[in-house]
Amino acid sequence: MQSVAVARAVPEVHTQVAAPASRRAAAADRVILAAVLAIPAAVTLFGLPYYVLDRAARVRHPAHAWLRPSGLVGLAFGLAGFALFLFMWLYPLRKKCRWLAFTGAVGQWLRAHVLAGLALPLLVAVHAGWRFEGLIGLGYAALLLVCASGILGRYLYVRIPRSQGGLELTLDEVANERRSLITRIAASTGLDPAAVEKALATDPQSYAGLDPARTLLRMVADDWTRWREMRQLGRRWARPRPGAAPLDRRALAGALKLARREMALSQQARMLEATRRVFGYWHVAHRPVAVTALLAVLVHVIVAMAVGVVRIG
Repeated sequence: MQSVAVARAVPEVHTQVAAPASRRAAAADRVILAAVLAIPAAVTLFGLPYYVLDRAARVRHPAHAWLRPSGLVGLAFGLAGFALFLFMWLYPLRKKCRWLAFTGAVGQWLRAHVLAGLALPLLVAVHAGWRFEGLIGLGYAALLLVCASGILGRYLYVRIPRSQGGLELTLDEVANERRSLITRIAASTGLDPAAVEKALATDPQSYAGLDPARTLLRMVADDWTRWREMRQLGRRWARPRPGAAPLDRRALAGALKLARREMALSQQARMLEATRRVFGYWHVAHRPVAVTALLAVLVHVIVAMAVGVVRIG
């Protein structure tokens, strides 16, 4: 792989690469997800004495009229889950229809799509009264499978370098961004750019010839290696250097943030073709799973309306 620090004659281009996992966006997502899950979690805790009973004993429990699937609380969670599930299908529509660009960037829609998918199983579990039998059990299994598939898709998606608008970057744009990061790290730490590049060098092991399963395992192993190397790098940069003042906490945190981004870009560039290939396989597998879950949900809603559990008008 060509050295990033060597080709300094190439003009520096700022591509505004979206970080593999922006700390600010990730923190906001955690807050939103926690807020959404707090209500079904509180209902589950409150109704635990009811949920641990068998079907016959539940009928005599005082909370049965509220917590059963057709009760006020259970039905409310069912309707909320159904609305959230339908909302998730707006994301593929946003990807295909360019005229919907005014609704927000594809990356923002993906974040909302993932958050909805993570919140949905708990909402549906409360609606089902934490009992999964017959058609409900099959539908819930399909829902869990599509959510797990979505998490895998998100994992692959963030390993493809993208701009702030969600567009995939070329390898030249990635190289330019890495040069910029190394220059900024060198300026903030006082180290030589070549020393910075050497310190941030990642395992050059190729992904060529790996099947999808081994590619995923290699990705996870590389993520773990990068996390471990970042901890070691933080300890090294925190030590005083001969003839130089030690970095304060703020400067060290800033340098490590840039270093984390540069190492992630290096790994992404090295495994880009393999990631694209596995992502393509994932798309082929995810769609039928998602459609199966959609059909199961629609059948459940139609049956509920047919037997009079849910009435329109």
